[in-house]
Amino acid sequence: MEIKVKYHVTDMPELHFIGDKSDWIDLRAAERVEMKAGEFRIISLGISMKLPEGYEAHIAPRSSTFLKYGIIQTNSVGVVDNSYCGDNDIWGMPALAMRDTVIEKGERICQFRLMKKMETVTFTAVELLSDKDRGGFGSTGTR
Repeated sequence: MEIKVKYHVTDMPELHFIGDKSDWIDLRAAERVEMKAGEFRIISLGISMKLPEGYEAHIAPRSSTFLKYGIIQTNSVGVVDNSYCGDNDIWGMPALAMRDTVIEKGERICQFRLMKKMETVTFTAVELLSDKDRGGFGSTGTR
């Protein structure tokens, strides 16, 4: 599968897929970022893409992002659908700093993977689902 990518920052490594180790692709901060504890900002990832028809990208922090930089992605997982594909539709990571931090340009802060879009579904209202109750929220226990 080929994906067209526009790089808005020329002095950073280009994207690459390392499918033998992971099917997530690292994304980097496109600029040096200084944030104070409690500060929110959208960190530019410096790329725009034309995703294939029928696909979307899911963006999540790398496992080391909070440990290294003390930031969390404010919407948990970002979703970029294939209509966000113009020259100036630049991907970003909405971040909240939990401590004062500095992220250098080019640091890997999040990752994405491609997912097929969900098929069209319909919903039917019913009076009973007729299956056994599982026990409520958090019902799988502590085992």
